[in-house]
Amino acid sequence: MRDFPSCFGENGVQVADSSSSSSSSAAKAAQNMVSCVYQCRLHGRVCLISVTWTKNLMGQGLSVVINDSANHCLCKADIKPWLFSKRKGSKHLEVDCGKIDICWDLSNAKFGTGPEPVEGYYLAVAFEQEMVLFLGDLKMEAIKKVDTSVDSDSGAVFIAKREHIVGKRFYGVKTRFCDKGRTHDMVIECDTVDLKDPCLVIRIDSKTVRQVKRLKWKFRGNHTILVDGLQVEVFWDVHNWLFGDAMGNAVFMFQTCLSAEKLCGNQSVFDPSVLTWSYSQKFRDHQARSPVFCLILYAWKHE
Repeated sequence: MRDFPSCFGENGVQVADSSSSSSSSAAKAAQNMVSCVYQCRLHGRVCLISVTWTKNLMGQGLSVVINDSANHCLCKADIKPWLFSKRKGSKHLEVDCGKIDICWDLSNAKFGTGPEPVEGYYLAVAFEQEMVLFLGDLKMEAIKKVDTSVDSDSGAVFIAKREHIVGKRFYGVKTRFCDKGRTHDMVIECDTVDLKDPCLVIRIDSKTVRQVKRLKWKFRGNHTILVDGLQVEVFWDVHNWLFGDAMGNAVFMFQTCLSAEKLCGNQSVFDPSVLTWSYSQKFRDHQARSPVFCLILYAWKHE
């Protein structure tokens, strides 16, 4: 199966089909990458800012891509890991409508198990000295760096995230299902080793929200759950776990508000081939009008 919808634009991670050759190093690189997408306003126009955090033996890396509502890249900035001996700095980029400043300070950042910082940092994107996107907990430092006197909400909305998780039987992640929603503990449980009838279980805050038995017959599917009063459509594809090679990964997507039926028509059987470029284009078009949230998880088995 190909990658789930590329709602992260060209900055997304491409995961190969199970028939493709994949190396251990490539899999490990994918597992150390987190991409987040934010809907912002740039000079009065809707834009999407993709922030990708990476981690390897050289250190932390960072990429910022700014696309317009038609998904055309306006500018891109890569902060390479080997430049992180000085873990703070800025980049100034010229676009058609003005100047964009990207500033960051990770010198005292604290990280969890993944490449995304959790505290002690800031990342700021400004257009003509007006804050467009702010991430982190050092807002006053970011305001001074951007050289703006306005301490207000940038108005950015968190709309999508792509993350890689690793486990043997349990795959855990902290997530929220809307921009200002509370954080939940989500666990995906699936034991496929030497079992004739594997079972898939998804739990949120220790509560089972979906259980799939006879998984070899239902290795792809979708189901609607309710979280924080929101309808969340859950898609899964565990084909590689059951029938792929040792480096295969399962893919899960959690999407609020926008149902698959509205995009794909009334289908009695979930068809993962629908989740391709055309699907993601409709997803982006809808985001430009009314932001929803989409979480894509790649679950890698660690034997």
